[in-house]
Amino acid sequence: MKEIHIGLIGFGTVGQGLAKTLLNQRQRLKTRTGADFILSRIADTHYDQLPEEFTAAFSKEARDIFDDPTIDIVVELIGGMEPAKSFLLQAIAKGKHVVTANKALLSVHGKEIFEAAAAAGVEVGFEASVGGGMPVIKALKEGLVANEIQSIRGIMNGTANYILTQMTEHGYAFDEVLLDAQQQGFAEADPTYDIEGIDTAHKLAILMTIAYGRHVHLDDVTTEGISKIHPIDIEFAKEFGCRIKLLAISHNHGDHMEARVHPTMVPNSHMLANINGAFNAIHFTGDTVGDVLLYGQGAGMMPTGSAVAADVVDIGRDILTGAVGRVPALSHLPETMAPASITPMGELQCPYYFRITVVDRPGVLAQITGVFGRHNISIKSMIQKSLGKNKPVFIVLRSHMAEESSVQRAIAEIDALEVCTDPTVTIRGLIEESNGD
Repeated sequence: MKEIHIGLIGFGTVGQGLAKTLLNQRQRLKTRTGADFILSRIADTHYDQLPEEFTAAFSKEARDIFDDPTIDIVVELIGGMEPAKSFLLQAIAKGKHVVTANKALLSVHGKEIFEAAAAAGVEVGFEASVGGGMPVIKALKEGLVANEIQSIRGIMNGTANYILTQMTEHGYAFDEVLLDAQQQGFAEADPTYDIEGIDTAHKLAILMTIAYGRHVHLDDVTTEGISKIHPIDIEFAKEFGCRIKLLAISHNHGDHMEARVHPTMVPNSHMLANINGAFNAIHFTGDTVGDVLLYGQGAGMMPTGSAVAADVVDIGRDILTGAVGRVPALSHLPETMAPASITPMGELQCPYYFRITVVDRPGVLAQITGVFGRHNISIKSMIQKSLGKNKPVFIVLRSHMAEESSVQRAIAEIDALEVCTDPTVTIRGLIEESNGD
């Protein structure tokens, strides 16, 4: 029986998930592939030895893996930019196939890594970089290959989704839920990447690159987080029949494409509105298949380890059949990849939610609606709520489709009014493709 030898750099949470998966599923993988997948070497600077159940050779030096001629596949699971980038490029230069879960690295340096792998004739597996245990990248690369992807919309960060779910269901304040999430292990000690949308932006850049055959960089993605979401806005969203979700959104306009991550008003009727807790969901629309929703755990030792193992097995099968390169790493032939053209944010058109805080006096509503009218923003619905005698009033409005640049100019004018007591809260709405509004 053919042996496929694997070298693992990084024995943290996901690395241990991969090791356990390969050990526990070893016989099943033999039956399904006709090969024995052997974790031969592990490198990690944080350990002196491995648990007894693992028989792999252990080292603190990654080069021991690169220099081992018996290693077929190098798996990088240390995260971060360096030395992860150098390790991958060194492995590729040695003719090793590589697997990584490193979304941050791929969203910034993916072009260099994929081009180096194509030139060396080796595979790059990166299923675990988006969606944890969900087979999102495989679906996009292979299952949807006969489609022009028209849109990508998804909940791609479980921490942010857990926080918003708790705020929605229990009325808790953001800071209170964040502390709870940290205590339960859903959020890191430094949760910036999760709550400010950066982690989600990493994933959207990778998916867009595959979907559109254009190199999308992290810097191309406009990003806003959830730290400024208040329980009062969640309550108003309920009155409008919506939930607030942190969404990654891309619409394909042919010669340009949207790339944005931000809190979004999602109608309760939409599939994504009902994805709660720490779960992820990614919604593709293809011109042939229509709507596809993938749902599951977006993180965790075993779900992510499962995704890494899937890449290892895919590459192993290609080695066994002499079919390396059968499926291009980004689904598109390397020579057809091109730079991305991103829609300027000011040209975005979508519905909007506004919460405007004003003094309670006659004529204020006319002033507000007059500003929106001058900027061609049409109001769809409105709620007015008093905070009590001699206290400010909330004027809460939803617009029809409006242009971002017009909205920003209108808000600047409204906030400058003498009657406004606090900055206006603005949340973009999900474009419902069935009716365009």
